[in-house]
Amino acid sequence: MKVAQVTNVDFSLRHFLLPLMRGARARGHEVVGICAEGPLLDLPRAEGFRILTPPLARSLDPRAQWRALRELRAVMAAERFDLVHAHMPISGLLARVAARSLGVPRVAYTSHGFLFNQPGPLWRRGLSLGMEWLGGRLSDTFLTVSEEEARDARRLLIHRNATATGNGRDPALFHPDAATRAALRAELGVGEADCVVLAVSRLVRHKGWPELLEAAAAVPGLHLWTIGERLASDHGEDMAPHFRRAEAAMGARLRRLGYRHDVARFLQAADIFCLPSHFEGLPMSVIEAMLSGLPIVTTDIKGCRELVRDGGTGLLVPPRDTARLEAALARLAADPVERRAMGEAGRLRALDRFTEARVVERTLDLLGL
Repeated sequence: MKVAQVTNVDFSLRHFLLPLMRGARARGHEVVGICAEGPLLDLPRAEGFRILTPPLARSLDPRAQWRALRELRAVMAAERFDLVHAHMPISGLLARVAARSLGVPRVAYTSHGFLFNQPGPLWRRGLSLGMEWLGGRLSDTFLTVSEEEARDARRLLIHRNATATGNGRDPALFHPDAATRAALRAELGVGEADCVVLAVSRLVRHKGWPELLEAAAAVPGLHLWTIGERLASDHGEDMAPHFRRAEAAMGARLRRLGYRHDVARFLQAADIFCLPSHFEGLPMSVIEAMLSGLPIVTTDIKGCRELVRDGGTGLLVPPRDTARLEAALARLAADPVERRAMGEAGRLRALDRFTEARVVERTLDLLGL
């Protein structure tokens, strides 16, 4: 079977779709990636995947989206796919419209988080719901990464057979490692008794960076390591002023590490993982941290609370609540015994439910591949 995996940007293809593409190819299918051009496509290309790059845009500009739809139709008409599997709200809708208009035999969609569940103006949430409802009419198979959002899709009549696949990461890559921990902490000048919080996400407002930076600065002696960057297609408030204030307060205790391909090493060297998002699908970064044996401090929102058991594998706090976030970080920073117990419980939970191989196999089965 010839399969197209369609997403908006290179970041999504590399971090979310590539394991699925590998799995489908291992089952004997021809797999083609479709997304906007970008430097993170180097790895899938190095692995021999053909990547087509129509001008997909994370934008509501109708002219840009009309151009993207035309290009998608041209690509699909030339390639004659047996299955188009689309991802992300806008690129996912355009890919399904293009596939249906050309008579592609099977069309599938995976939601990585419904935008109508994201805080924002009512018009934007209503537009998102309308797009998802229309897209559901065009989908033979409708998948979500989150159980809660699969229930949303069925309840809101987006798709009556919406099914959750979960998300997963590879425990061969993400796991505790005492030697790496000692070496990296020595390299960065952090003692074994120091408590390090690691945060990994794009530098956008809804990931909760202002709250995290303020809360971490208020906990005496706490170290904060941040990994991530702002994508060129990201919108909204610039996080730079928040980082400047935190740097003034924390000095060398705050380390900005930028975008990294070796996130696993930093997870092995940290003591706590924090993701205080306002909105998520089912965050991969939390799964990576759980597999690495870290306790999680995150927000009590869809997706995050599906992963973390409050008081068992980490702590859940309300979104946008800096005081409660500070209290949670301070609690774990002061108690290494509780950190280790939560981290081990989270690791066992992730190994049982959130491994990459398990999720890829389930997704391929649901796609009929």
